[in-house]
Amino acid sequence: MLSREEKARMVEELKERLSSAQAAILVDYKGINVEDDTKLRRELRQAGVEYKVVKNTLLSRAAKEAGYDALLQYLEGPTAVAWGIEDPVAPARVLYNYAKDHENFKFKVGILQGTIIGVDDIVNLAKLPSKQELIAKALGSMNAPITNFVGVLSATLRNFVYVLNAIKEKKSA
Repeated sequence: MLSREEKARMVEELKERLSSAQAAILVDYKGINVEDDTKLRRELRQAGVEYKVVKNTLLSRAAKEAGYDALLQYLEGPTAVAWGIEDPVAPARVLYNYAKDHENFKFKVGILQGTIIGVDDIVNLAKLPSKQELIAKALGSMNAPITNFVGVLSATLRNFVYVLNAIKEKKSA
């Protein structure tokens, strides 16, 4: 049994995580076996996501203190939280891919940059391209006009050289 000080420390830690994370996804994990849970934790760790099973009473106190009173209605049954500290899409993506293969694994609610989001929003978030993909697309879009401009310049120079070469051959003939 936890002492009052340990509970207070855990509530403070949960409050800090709820406030500082880019995203937090609450899930109902009942019916998941140890092997599948271990696999999920490994995938989340590789994606830079923190994952923790929490007591609803402690999480409800932390949510109240952090100003997320709307979370209280979702704190029934087993609850685990995945926090995306740097990448807000990572927890949603990993949990969504996991939930596709495990019908007992259910989303409860999420927090995205301070805003409470529903299950549909979590699924839409999970389907977004990764940060690296978005950066690559943006750089590709920025690079395309430059590439086309270089192509036009080189074609003009190439045609100019062909004309000079044709004049040279005509005069030498």
